[in-house]
Amino acid sequence: MKAMILNGFVSIDQNPLELVDLPVPKPGPEDILIRIKICGVCRTDLHTVEGELPQAKLPIIPGHEVVGIVEKQGERASRFKEGEKVGVAWLYSACGQCAFCARGNENLCKNARFTGCDVNGGYAEYMIIHEKFAYSIPEIFSYREAAPLLCAGIIGYRALLLSKIKPGERLGLYGFGASAHVAIQVAVQWGCKVYVFSRSEEHRALARKLGAIWTGTSKDDPPSKIDSSIIFAPAGEIALDALRVTEKGGTVALAGIYMSPIPEMDYEKYLYHERTLRSVANATRQDGEELLRIAAEIPIRTTTEVFPLEEANKVLQLLKAGKINGAAVLRMSD
Repeated sequence: MKAMILNGFVSIDQNPLELVDLPVPKPGPEDILIRIKICGVCRTDLHTVEGELPQAKLPIIPGHEVVGIVEKQGERASRFKEGEKVGVAWLYSACGQCAFCARGNENLCKNARFTGCDVNGGYAEYMIIHEKFAYSIPEIFSYREAAPLLCAGIIGYRALLLSKIKPGERLGLYGFGASAHVAIQVAVQWGCKVYVFSRSEEHRALARKLGAIWTGTSKDDPPSKIDSSIIFAPAGEIALDALRVTEKGGTVALAGIYMSPIPEMDYEKYLYHERTLRSVANATRQDGEELLRIAAEIPIRTTTEVFPLEEANKVLQLLKAGKINGAAVLRMSD
């Protein structure tokens, strides 16, 4: 099978992903073998390649927004049928026995493994996963429409939940890439008033098209204080920009797996009056199941740019430069 593999952590500008031919992996007794059709490209992949996630193993095939069909099943696997459309997200496995798993926080499991970080992911023509950690993809979505839902969508949905936003309230979104352009559609469906902060006018235009009532940059003051905000951009200084315009008792959720340092802050100016600053770490299978159900009901429409697998380095370079509007996806050759 063809795959794009990473052998060392370096800047994406050095084109570190190499196209190789590898054997097709063999499924274990409860695994499924997926013939990948599309894999979404996530900022986490960029952090992996550039060594900002030092826990990533090498060599590794990145990618964790995987959509394909079940090619083969292990002898004890029965959840899906061969030929069924399935997806794989960031959470590849969890132990199911620790205290975190027992209380429904498998996203915090100390023995969790993550797709494209601990185990080979979707920048390839095939991959395997335990059937319990794969998702059934609603038929309403094409392969390319579904891919961004599997990380950008899921983490955006969990961030919405942890931001404590309620219907009718004012929601701020900082950064308007793949996650935000899914999260805004859920928030609008919930009746929230959405304010989008982005450096890119192209991204702000997409936000207005998707229902934002106001757009600007992180340095701008919105017309009203914000009840809850989600920061998708990996820049720590934006946390202070968001807290500055947060209403008393409001929450700012940091949705990135990586973020540059948050500057020292003036407690009274930024955090006092029971404002909350919290992180969002990974997601659970329940988050994924709920998001896919809601996405099909709305239905959420994803904006995607399609590239061949061989151009993975180029795509990550464009992502780093902020030149992807919506989400990028890699198409496997048939």
